[in-house]
Formats: sequence, structure tokens, C-alpha cells
Amino acid sequence: MKKIIIILFLITVCYSIYSQKEEILIPEESIRFRIIANSDSKEDQELKLEIKRSVEKELNQLMIEAKNKEQAKNLIAANLPKIESILNTYQIPYQMNLGMNKFPEKEYKGITYEAGEYESLVITLGKGIGKNWWCVMFPPLCLLEAEENNIDEVEYRFFVKEMLQKYLE
Repeated sequence: MKKIIIILFLITVCYSIYSQKEEILIPEESIRFRIIANSDSKEDQELKLEIKRSVEKELNQLMIEAKNKEQAKNLIAANLPKIESILNTYQIPYQMNLGMNKFPEKEYKGITYEAGEYESLVITLGKGIGKNWWCVMFPPLCLLEAEENNIDEVEYRFFVKEMLQKYLE
């Protein structure tokens, strides 16, 4: 009987630890990055992700240099021709906008991020009626989604806190 009680207690403790959701807030002083696919077809979704990886690589290099939101925005604006040249290598029409853009509500890891207008770089591929992908470009949190499959929840939370603290100080 004692063993059963101890096991149930341990299961309850483990469950409560792993089921706790830590809210990851996006700082007010952030810039988002969003890509909207041409359609929801498998090909268009794959192309969206391929373009995301190409553009993200360039943006990540820029954001390393940025110390604040204004500097980040200026670096992005100055490098829009580089981003356009990356986009021009793909055989799809696109629109790109750096400024205030509308975002839908998004739930990620059990946290709901409100819909609204946010400072962002938005790339719309073709008709722009497909599923979108977005992340926080500054402070540079875009790599979280790519890395999350390789690390556990505790390390993920630590990384987010570390990145936010670095850019909020």
C-alpha cells in the first residue's frame, strides 16, 4: 500500500511539473517576421519553409548586430535589397512589407498570442491565401521553433528567458 501511495505521489508531482505552462511573453520592443504561403498545397507550404530558411539565415546575421528595436529595423530596411535578391531566386511572385502589419491569433505551446498589428517584416508569396509562419525576429527568437525538437522543455524555457533578458536590459 505504501508503495502505491509513493508511486501515485511521484506521478502526481511529475505530472504537475511537466504540465505547468510558462508564459513566454513577446516584448513590446520586438519585430516579427512572417511569411504567408501562396496556398495550403504541399508544394506551396514546402516552398514557404524553404524561403523562410533562406531569408531567416540573412536576418539572423543582421539581428546579431542589433542592440535595440530601432537599430534592428534600420538594419532590416538597409538590407531589403539583399532579401529581395534571395526572394528573386524563387519562381514565385511576392510582396514584402516592413512596418506595421496585421497578425492572426496564434497558439504556441499552450500560450495564445493575440491578434493585432505589430512591427514586422511580412513576405506574402503569390496569392497569399495559405497558412502562415511567423516568429519574433528581434529579439532574435526565430530559431526556437527549429531547435525545439532537439532540446527539452526546461532548456527551451531557459533559452527564451536568457534571450529576453539580454535584449530587455
